[in-house]
Amino acid sequence: MSWEKLGRVYEPTEDYDWMKTHAQLPVALHVEGDRYRLFFSGRNEENMAQVGYLEIDITDPTDVLMITEEPILEFGPLGTFDDSGVYPSSVVTVDDEIRLYYIGWMQGKRVSYYASVGLAHSTDGGETFEKASQGPHLTRNDIDPYMTLSSDVRQRRDGTWEMWYTSATTWEEYDDGYTRPNYHIKYATSPDGLDWDRDGTVCIDYEHDGEWAIARPSIQVTDGTYEMWYSYATEDHGYRLGYAESEDGKSWIRLDDEVGISVSGDGWDSDLLAYPYIVQHEGERYLFYNGNDYGNDGFGIAKQR
Repeated sequence: MSWEKLGRVYEPTEDYDWMKTHAQLPVALHVEGDRYRLFFSGRNEENMAQVGYLEIDITDPTDVLMITEEPILEFGPLGTFDDSGVYPSSVVTVDDEIRLYYIGWMQGKRVSYYASVGLAHSTDGGETFEKASQGPHLTRNDIDPYMTLSSDVRQRRDGTWEMWYTSATTWEEYDDGYTRPNYHIKYATSPDGLDWDRDGTVCIDYEHDGEWAIARPSIQVTDGTYEMWYSYATEDHGYRLGYAESEDGKSWIRLDDEVGISVSGDGWDSDLLAYPYIVQHEGERYLFYNGNDYGNDGFGIAKQR
């Protein structure tokens, strides 16, 4: 496959109190016609992430039509799993409800942070959201003892649910006190999209030399084949985009050389590509992604040729 980069959709400014820096983890919701709502996280002056959205016409995606002046999902009360930040991860429409699965972020001490999967829902078409609970819907346990985050969720035709999520395998501690997690992508199922069953199934595991991070899966199913885009990083380079295929959603073959997109020679996405989100529209496939510094320089869009 190959992609044509259409440009940067949005670069964060200091015009909004909730978003002084960053526009991270774009998640797309089809509104009507060619109009899409893109949820993403911005960071306030205290570096704490909250979720807002902007809207575009996907036929002219670098012309932002509107942006929320206030966040639609805020970090939680002190001591809760998302008291230090929230990041969108996946959006699913169920009848008249829109579910937004998100990453809840909590600052740590011996390690720099903890992360879990939370859920918010909307009954007004995705303009406002209410958290489903003050606790996470997928968090640490014996299967995932370190953390869970950046999930993609879909409902099968039989009504059951699947989730692909990032799970840490270790934390590394360095001489200067810096800590860094290693993480890969796992699989879970649910009867209702609320309570999740997991058995430790690993979908995308470490494969490249020096690989330490595999995150943010985005799933499409085409003619019965599961396709996944994700981010991966090694000791030699920051995030790049990867690609894999599966017949059952659980056992995957990595085909990173076929992803068809990489960093630019210069500019806002010249150092890394991260956090892909795929949508299908009118027979065309579009890819939203973050560029340099994990979204500090904003996010862009590409179209499959």
